[in-house]
Amino acid sequence: QVQLVESGGGSVQAGGSLRLSCAASGYACMGWFRQAPGKEREGVATIARDGSTSYADSVKGRFTISRDNAKNTVYLQMNSLKPEETGVYFCAAGPYLTLDYGVFHYWGQGTQVTVSS
Repeated sequence: QVQLVESGGGSVQAGGSLRLSCAASGYACMGWFRQAPGKEREGVATIARDGSTSYADSVKGRFTISRDNAKNTVYLQMNSLKPEETGVYFCAAGPYLTLDYGVFHYWGQGTQVTVSS
């Protein structure tokens, strides 16, 4: 059974940082998605096995996705967080590099990130 286990969420003030981690088997592409209350889930960042990455325009320069293939873990370092980035952050595994959440078949349970102003 596929399991994706996220950790690292929490509360932070605007401008602060958090690092999310997700332990999973070695899928071709891993990604982070978020869903704010009342809004559609959106892609934040994804990374392929070879290290290629894709970021949402809104997080470029502030967020960094990385993966440790030996540990089967993917990370999302989030800096300069904004209140509008509050939401549930999900780790997901999929077949190729894309920010389209519909492509990803396997999902973690989500971790809450709250950014206060």
